[in-house]
Amino acid sequence: MSQNPNLFLSVGKPIKDEYGRVIGKIASFAVTPSGKFDAVFIELGDGKFLKDCAEHLKFDGADVTLISRIKAGAAILCDQMPLIWRKDQALKDLSEKKKISKESYTELHSSFDGVLTQLKAEAETLREEIDDEIARCEEEIKSLNYALVHLEIEHEIGKMDNQHYETAFSIVQENIKRIHMEKNDLELTKTKISNILLGESAKPIEQSKSKAIETSKASTSISATPGLPEPPVVVYVKEIGKTGI
Repeated sequence: MSQNPNLFLSVGKPIKDEYGRVIGKIASFAVTPSGKFDAVFIELGDGKFLKDCAEHLKFDGADVTLISRIKAGAAILCDQMPLIWRKDQALKDLSEKKKISKESYTELHSSFDGVLTQLKAEAETLREEIDDEIARCEEEIKSLNYALVHLEIEHEIGKMDNQHYETAFSIVQENIKRIHMEKNDLELTKTKISNILLGESAKPIEQSKSKAIETSKASTSISATPGLPEPPVVVYVKEIGKTGI
C-alpha cells in the first residue's frame, strides 16, 4: 500500500475482500510517530471492530480491498526464502573460491541457516492454516448446495413465488462462485508455499494454475475408474428467469 497523506479521506468508505464480499467500512487508522500508516480499523457488519495491517489495503479508485493475511504472508515467504537460499549459496561459492575466510563463512552461514529455519517453520504453520481455510470453504460450498436443493423443493411445491425464488437463487449462487474463487486461490497459494519448501523457485501464477488444472483432470480421471467411486457434488448453474428445475 502506498503511503497516502490523505488516507483518512477513505474513512467511512466500504471495504471488500478480494472476492467482492463487503467486510464493513473503514473507521480509522493508526499512525506511527513518523507519520506512517500502521494499521486500519474496520467496523464490521455486526458492529464489531477489526484491526488489520494497513499494508494489506489495496486502493483502486474509490474501491478499497483488504488483502487476506494468508496471501500477504505467503507473498513475503515466497520472496524471502529464495533470497536467503541464493545468499547462502553465494556465500558457499565465495568460500570455495577462497575469497572469504573460513570463520566468516561459518558465522554467516549459521546466520542464514537460522533465518531459513524460522521461515520454514512459518511456512509450515501457514500451510496448516490454509488447509483449515480450504476445509472451511468446502463445508460452506456443501451447505450452500444443500440450500439450493431446499430452495428448488420449496419453489417446486409452490410455497415460494418466482420473484422470491429468483432473488434467493441469485444470492446463493453468487456466494457459491465467490467461495469457489477463494478455495482455488487458497490451493494455488498452498502450491506456491509447498514449492518453496521443496527448494523450488516461486513459479508464475499462470504456471501454478495450469498445474492445478492438470491435477484436477487427472483426479477426475482416477475418480471415474471402476472401483473408486466418488460422491457426487451438486453445483447448480442456472440463468435467472428460468424457474424450472
